[in-house]
Amino acid sequence: MKRLAITFLTVLFTLTLWSKKNNVPLIGDKAPSFKENSTMGVINFPEDYGDNWKILFSHPLDFTPVCTSEMCGLALNQKELDSLGVKVAVVSIDEIERHVLWKEFMERVLNEDDEPVKINFPIVADLSGEVSKKYGMLHSSMDDKRDVRGVFIIDPDNIIQAITFYPMNVGRNMDEILRTVAALQLTRKENVLTPLDWRPGDDVLVPYPPYTEEELEKNPELKDQYYNVGEFMWYKKMKK
Repeated sequence: MKRLAITFLTVLFTLTLWSKKNNVPLIGDKAPSFKENSTMGVINFPEDYGDNWKILFSHPLDFTPVCTSEMCGLALNQKELDSLGVKVAVVSIDEIERHVLWKEFMERVLNEDDEPVKINFPIVADLSGEVSKKYGMLHSSMDDKRDVRGVFIIDPDNIIQAITFYPMNVGRNMDEILRTVAALQLTRKENVLTPLDWRPGDDVLVPYPPYTEEELEKNPELKDQYYNVGEFMWYKKMKK
């Protein structure tokens, strides 16, 4: 147990030093604010998005294959994000004119095979790199001045709840981003935990035994709502 505690503290200390070196805000930190021009005009992030959930994406460069595939996927999932009450902003170190051309190109691609799809989220022109620096999107170990692929999921109180980074050669997974948002919203609302590979509708974990023997005697229906696996993994049944 002592060795495990020392290992945990060492990892935590290492992550903290890495975060400070790379200026990456951590989970639980207030989302850094910025005011920049975008394809939808000047935005103040995250303040303009009010008490919605928010996602901030970063992209290395416009008109690149992986970035374009991700942006198209993001556009196709706008209805799903809206249903979750999520507002999106995208950051890239390119000028606004290039962003506008990229947006027009992607909308043409999206409209080729289906109903017209419009990109209804702003693409921020971070020419100075200040936004990227605030969010730690420029990693010093990468021999490049472009952003790595970052995703910051931010709650209605503008607190960062999840962070992921991908290299420039690997695209992100929209299903996982949507799953993470749904999990964060559920755990925040109902004080539960989500187990490995949880999907919306699956049973969830509770952080403590849900009832005592005395409570079960008085309310035997509790046994139909919860079940345990082993001694400390208690699940709450969810309605499909």
